[in-house]
Amino acid sequence: MQETQQHDLIRRLNKSGEKLSKGHRRIADYIAEHYDKAVFMTASRLAEAAEVSESTVVRFAMALGYDGYPELQRNLKELVRHRLTATQRFEMSADIPQENVLSTVLKEDMLNIRNTVESIDEKSFEEAIRLIGNAQRVYILGLRSAAPLAEFAGYYLHYIFDDVRVVATASTDVFEAISRIRPQDVLIGISFPRYSSRTIEAMSYARSRGAQVVGLTDGPMSPLHEVSDVCLSARTDMASFVDSMAAPISLINALIVALGLKNKELLASRFKQLEEVWDAYSIYMSEGK
Repeated sequence: MQETQQHDLIRRLNKSGEKLSKGHRRIADYIAEHYDKAVFMTASRLAEAAEVSESTVVRFAMALGYDGYPELQRNLKELVRHRLTATQRFEMSADIPQENVLSTVLKEDMLNIRNTVESIDEKSFEEAIRLIGNAQRVYILGLRSAAPLAEFAGYYLHYIFDDVRVVATASTDVFEAISRIRPQDVLIGISFPRYSSRTIEAMSYARSRGAQVVGLTDGPMSPLHEVSDVCLSARTDMASFVDSMAAPISLINALIVALGLKNKELLASRFKQLEEVWDAYSIYMSEGK
């Protein structure tokens, strides 16, 4: 970080307003200068890197008003996650032993889902269901790494709603794709660090046209909150260049299931009709084949 950024981060770390001790200052300086690695370190590894004791790291966290180091670490991730380049994220994964990759990645996915469950705002979830359920047309926007999420959501929402439009590729200009959006419509915008500027611009444009905007992102510091009428968060933490999409896909599943239950009679009728088509044209493998 540049010196001004270091000072800003130290100021935010020192939220209690008290002066940092010599040991605490060394920790804060290390975090500010090596934020891309520090936020993923255990307390013992951070202590070793900052040349202090592990107990000093724990006291540092508590001096700043946190319950312990894990809470400080979570807040640090929120501060710096959007700053990390792909190169920095890739370098972090070099610390994972090859024999531990499978268990590390799966455990990170599990932790992200658990943290999402614990922090999800159920009122915002219900409001998102209301907005999407009442829309005449549903746009789903997800670019770059969020494109598969948009495609997945669009695939299943097509079963529930008559007019669902997925904007997930670069072959069509984003603004052309949503140029006919109206106040009766909803745009679901999906983006995670390093947030797509085009997605944010399109969400802002949709709101300027009077449409309702539902955001799906990673946390309260995401810029998607500023351009959404309601925003849902799902954790994507992963100590690598790959985002963990387990929690976002699970949250999308929850949205689809909730919307399906609100339209269960219509959906049951549609699936009955579709099953006849699928059987007639052998869309899926049947028993004995």
